[in-house]
Amino acid sequence: MNSKKFITLLFSISLLISSELKASDECFEGASRAVFKFNMGFDKAIIKPIANGYNKLPEPVKNGTSNFTSNIATLLSIPNHVLQGNLKGAGDATASFLINSTFGIIGLANPAEKLGLKAQKEDVGQTLGAYGVGAGCYFVLPILGPTTARDTIGMLADSFIDPFAHVTLREKELFGSSGNQFDYLAVKGTTAVDFRADNATNFDSLEKNSIDLYASFKSLYLQNRENKIKNSNEVEAEWGNLDN
Repeated sequence: MNSKKFITLLFSISLLISSELKASDECFEGASRAVFKFNMGFDKAIIKPIANGYNKLPEPVKNGTSNFTSNIATLLSIPNHVLQGNLKGAGDATASFLINSTFGIIGLANPAEKLGLKAQKEDVGQTLGAYGVGAGCYFVLPILGPTTARDTIGMLADSFIDPFAHVTLREKELFGSSGNQFDYLAVKGTTAVDFRADNATNFDSLEKNSIDLYASFKSLYLQNRENKIKNSNEVEAEWGNLDN
């Protein structure tokens, strides 16, 4: 099955499973709470210590790492801008990637932002939302965290339109050599650690002050996704980017 047929199939499935359920509905709340508890334990045992160590790195190293992962993420934004009919956004994202990848030394610096080119992150879940596909039921995945029916399908579709995923995960199909999944996973993992480190204070405050931490994470996630579909930065201004 080629990429176009696969994405069309995913879009059709999205319409079917999201039409009757609102994002506030939970298909598996009991299971999701159990997975959430596991994820919090995994965070405390592994992710948080790594993030604390990451925060002790020199600022130039942290900034360079953050810029590099953000620049790679721009590759996924470009086709999603096109799918949403936002040609200006696609042009800005393309220009940002090219400038940062060359003058910014493979994305370690961000000269594009100084030129007024701030690439907004887009993914297939947002694209589906822009087309009016409902979020569907909310649930929590192991390690990956909170999601919805629409966003889960979006995550699957992302790897089919993300140029970076094509090069790293499908290198054998494209070039006749073995793919290097480690590169893809390393960038995704580094992105997650960078996010966790940037929001260490927010995580601690939320855990300390929430009566129901599960419900708080759910509310933050759903607000963040809704604002991203509307291209609003209301939640991101206070919490950062909730998409890992």
